[in-house]
Amino acid sequence: MSTIRLIDRLAKAHDASHYLLVPDEIATPRTLDDLRSILRQSRETKRPVTFRSGGTSLSGQGLTNSILVDIRPGFQRIDVGEDGLTVRAQPGVTVRSVNMRLARFGRKLGPDPASEIACTVGGVIANNSSGMACGTEQNAYRTIRSMIFVLASGTTINTEDPDADEQLWRAEPELAAGLTEMWHEIHADPHLVSEIRRQYAMKNTMGYGLNSFIDFVRPIDILSHLIVGSEGTLAFVAEASFNSVATLSHSATGLMVFPTLEAATEALPSLVQRRFATIELMDARSLRVAQALKDRPAELDELVVDRHAAFLVEFQYPTRDELLAAVRANEDLEGTHKLAVPLTFHTDRQLRERLWHSRKGLYTAVAGARPPGTSALLEDIAVPVEALYQTCKDLTALFDAYGYEDSVIFGHAKDGNIHFLLNERFDDHASLNRYKLFTEEMVSLVLGAGGSLKAEHGTGRIMAPFVRRQFGDTLYGIMLRVKQLCDPEGILNPGVVLSDDPDSYLNNLKVSPTVDSEVDRCVECGYCEPSCPSRKLTLTPRQRIVLRREMQSARERNDPATLRALEADYEYEGVQTCAVDGMCSVACPVDINTGDLVRKLRAEASHLVGEHSWQLAARNWGTLSKAGSSALSVAHAVPTLASAATSLLRVFTGHEQVPLYSKELPKGGKSRASLKHTGAKDAEVVFFPACVGTMFGAGAKGLGSSASFVQLCERVGIRIVIPSAIEALCCGTPWKSKGHLEGYRTMTAQTVSTLLRASDHGRIPIVVDASSCTEGLREMVKQSPSASELRVLDAIEFVADRVLPELRLTRPVTSMAVHRTCSSTQLGINDRIMLIANYLSDDVYEPLEWSCCAFAGDRGMLHPELTASATAGESAELSTRSFERYVSVNRTCELGMTRATGTAFEHLLEVLEQATR
Repeated sequence: MSTIRLIDRLAKAHDASHYLLVPDEIATPRTLDDLRSILRQSRETKRPVTFRSGGTSLSGQGLTNSILVDIRPGFQRIDVGEDGLTVRAQPGVTVRSVNMRLARFGRKLGPDPASEIACTVGGVIANNSSGMACGTEQNAYRTIRSMIFVLASGTTINTEDPDADEQLWRAEPELAAGLTEMWHEIHADPHLVSEIRRQYAMKNTMGYGLNSFIDFVRPIDILSHLIVGSEGTLAFVAEASFNSVATLSHSATGLMVFPTLEAATEALPSLVQRRFATIELMDARSLRVAQALKDRPAELDELVVDRHAAFLVEFQYPTRDELLAAVRANEDLEGTHKLAVPLTFHTDRQLRERLWHSRKGLYTAVAGARPPGTSALLEDIAVPVEALYQTCKDLTALFDAYGYEDSVIFGHAKDGNIHFLLNERFDDHASLNRYKLFTEEMVSLVLGAGGSLKAEHGTGRIMAPFVRRQFGDTLYGIMLRVKQLCDPEGILNPGVVLSDDPDSYLNNLKVSPTVDSEVDRCVECGYCEPSCPSRKLTLTPRQRIVLRREMQSARERNDPATLRALEADYEYEGVQTCAVDGMCSVACPVDINTGDLVRKLRAEASHLVGEHSWQLAARNWGTLSKAGSSALSVAHAVPTLASAATSLLRVFTGHEQVPLYSKELPKGGKSRASLKHTGAKDAEVVFFPACVGTMFGAGAKGLGSSASFVQLCERVGIRIVIPSAIEALCCGTPWKSKGHLEGYRTMTAQTVSTLLRASDHGRIPIVVDASSCTEGLREMVKQSPSASELRVLDAIEFVADRVLPELRLTRPVTSMAVHRTCSSTQLGINDRIMLIANYLSDDVYEPLEWSCCAFAGDRGMLHPELTASATAGESAELSTRSFERYVSVNRTCELGMTRATGTAFEHLLEVLEQATR
């Protein structure tokens, strides 16, 4: 399958790098045969191909102006070996997906890149990824067992086959002979052997992995390891098998603050000997940035940063006893080294997270606050550990000399691997020239220290012109021969890894126009994409943002044709099919909720008539919600007629105006005012039953979440009160998600004022029984200065903390499948969900393929294809076995999962109420 639609080509032209090339075609293979067909057409038409998966690469290696082969939709299989000791994965799956399947065996992949939430196995192999803890011992090169690769010629070999080497000799005799010849040339020259060993004693992803000629003898083994780190320029890897590594689940983290960078680096060799899993460097500028972070650790509170530097150090062990023994054995650290701040090793998860936030939040703070129109460049280098101090000192001097005022240095000190961040704009000659001069001096600095210009991020386009300088003419010549032998027609990702154009790294640089705050902060990293429910149907959050940039660019260059084409497709793909579930913000390193952008666009598109109607709805919500309930009850009685009627209406009014009725929808629910409660006197809880329970009635088995919560509280003697005006109140999410801001303000005013009175101005907590409504009400309170004292809890957390300890289980559940929600994830109550679920059953299953169901209020009825796409993976996983009960914590999510699986989902509190009667 392929496409040349403009919106598709521009959406996938952007990745995490500061380069931009627009492909003229997007190809999406699903099978090996598809892939070989694409390569055959490429050879016949002389049109190069570039493979892309997660789009998290930072060096420009996943871009092309020719055929972009999008691997991620296909090639999704994962097979875990016995006891999790090995794992076989295809290139489209994320590292996190693989690790989730290995976790139950106490194992994980060796490479641990910071982008593991979004980067894929294909990218890990293509870039020889490593990370904070894995060093060079557990990177992709060291942990890969076998692979299935496809050469440019179409030759496909599984290196696990016993006769794989013979297959290579038969199918590609010139390639096998050439590799053998180069092996003999290298081993005949001790200087070359020595230089290769020196280069790869440190982290090094420059050029091709010539250590393959030192580590292996057979051509098939040499070739397969040359392919690792080759960035799609030598072959396509269709599948790979890895040796996994043990998960060290017990950690202790501390911050060692030294008076100077020199003092820190002098201490480094002795610290490496103490077997820390990680030693993360933070220079003085990094510490100043970290001090401004909201969740900074206490260690930074009183520090007056001058020339200080710090190491964030962490012990990791498989058992708690081993961890505590290591901490005790290193109690002399503070006395051994002159530290500016007392050293404490923290095992508490929240305190450890604060320490790590001070390190991981650097990128967020600097990149997120960069001036509009600039690009954030995250670079990485490696030098021998003994050269680290002088390199950092000289880099800081370069920042000052070239006016990069906000640049920080941080990184993996025990590997001599440091990162630095630059904010640069590429839309004027002066800035471009500054970047060029800085790069030239930086290259000389690193190579002068005996280092590598790329340690983790791959050579890409940014360092391709400098490979010859790092390796010298002879070894560079060997790399050229490897490329020629594997890809004689030059169709695989040209311009990447090797380039004889000294200025090629200055070509095709990305220029980011100023659009608005949500758009301008985006660094296009792609971390948001795996969690987006529309990712397999239309667009991802990153793509929604970059297309807004492309539209603005079209306006600025006066290109009405491009603008019209993008706007025509964007309405459905960018706006209508966004679930505005906010899951993108959970993963975003610069705290962007793309749902906010979409809500803003919906508000801008809101017509006067529609705005007036929703304003009227806010003032008469009780009447309207009852009417909606009655309509559903009528439709439930005549489902075929109701479905046909709504389908016909949608033809005339459009899919955004009329929801589609479908058979899984229940009859209407009961009035919220009919719920039994004890009244205001001595109430411990103000109960805010969600109006979604009035609209959609309970399933056949239960009472509904609202009535179940009331029964549970009564069962343990907790007095509750329901506001007298409850029928007219709502959390406001329907108005906010659709962009009807006047109606939202009206609903906010009446809801907040009522809850202030009912809760005695915040003295009594407010409990909500639908996770999305809890989230919506918290947001409403957050935006209302007069309501700051209100405390809003979800019924799940209240029941888990206050009710569950007083209950008696009388009817255990044999097995249970749990669908957590996007709102429960953002509220941080998934642990409470599992606490209740595990109380009810000894067999609780959380799908690994969990995703937001994208029902999103009425979005799943307006666009059923959105929910179908979002739930496909989870539904398929749940179909592999049956459970006694299927639960969630939000009524519309229950309906979405009921539709997806054909099995009735219900609220967890309904099951709890029945099981404790």
